[in-house]
Amino acid sequence: MVERIVAGDGSALTALYDQLSPVVHGIAVRLVGVDQAGDVCQEVFVALWDHPERFDPARGSLRAFLVTMARRRCFDVLRRQGRREAREERAQQQRPVVAPEVGESALAMIAGERVRRALAALPAEQGRAIELAFFGGLTYREVATATGASEGTAKSRIRLGLRRLAEDLRRHEEVGQ
Repeated sequence: MVERIVAGDGSALTALYDQLSPVVHGIAVRLVGVDQAGDVCQEVFVALWDHPERFDPARGSLRAFLVTMARRRCFDVLRRQGRREAREERAQQQRPVVAPEVGESALAMIAGERVRRALAALPAEQGRAIELAFFGGLTYREVATATGASEGTAKSRIRLGLRRLAEDLRRHEEVGQ
C-alpha cells in the first residue's frame, strides 16, 4: 500500500484512510477531544501522503506507524494548548489592578444612596416599574406583563416615576444633602 502511495496513487491513500482512520481518529479523540481529533487525523494522513518514505516496514506495521504519528501530533496539540493557557494566565496576572479613587467611590456611594431613597419615596407601582425597567432590563411590554398592567399604564408609571425621581434628586442637590 505504501509503495502505491509513494507512486502517487491517491486511491491507495483513500483505501488506507478508510481502513485505518477510525483507529487514528479514536486515539485523537481520547487524547485531545472531539473538536481537534479530525484535524489530527487529517494531519497524520497528509503527512503520510507527503512523506511516505518515512515509514520503515522493518520497524513495525503501518498501523503502528500511523498510531505513533497520531499520538505525537496529539501531544504537540496538548503542548501548544498548555503554552497558550500559561501565557494567558501570566497575562491575566500581570494586568494592573486599577483601584477607584477614594473620592470617586465615596461620591458614587452617596449618589447611589440618594437614588435609592428617592426611589423608595415613589408610589409602589412607579418604583416597581422603574426597578423592572432599569435594574431588570425589561421593556415596557415586559414591565406591563410582570406588573399585570397595560403597556400604556406601564409607560406612564415609568415616565411619571422618572420625573418625580429627577425632581426629588434636584431638590436634594439644592438643599445640599
